[in-house]
Amino acid sequence: MDQPRTHLSATVLDSPDPQALGDFYAGLLGWTVVTNEPDWVMGQPPAGRPGLSFQHEEKYVPPVWPGERGEQLMMMHLDILVDDLEAAVAWAIETGVRQADFQPQDDVRVMLDPAGHPFCLFADTA
Repeated sequence: MDQPRTHLSATVLDSPDPQALGDFYAGLLGWTVVTNEPDWVMGQPPAGRPGLSFQHEEKYVPPVWPGERGEQLMMMHLDILVDDLEAAVAWAIETGVRQADFQPQDDVRVMLDPAGHPFCLFADTA
């Protein structure tokens, strides 16, 4: 059997408020919200897919960072490459996130989006 043609369309994050989270990431990344339904929002970069989607989850519990036994763990996180780490952290905070208290690396900043998902900002130093 030949492998069928596949491509990654989007990464999906659960959220108690997909519109707010979709608007946040569109603003942070300079993307456009292309689908905005009550339970589903999709944002895409100017060049198109892949993008990020946000689905409503009524029982959403934000993950704890860093992980703790018995608490809701992060299942995934986004790594976002930036040109200037300090400026990107300031921009992210201005758009509605907070910097996590625990920072495991000097050249990466762990941020928490409005729904509590951790994501990392990092500058390519290579």
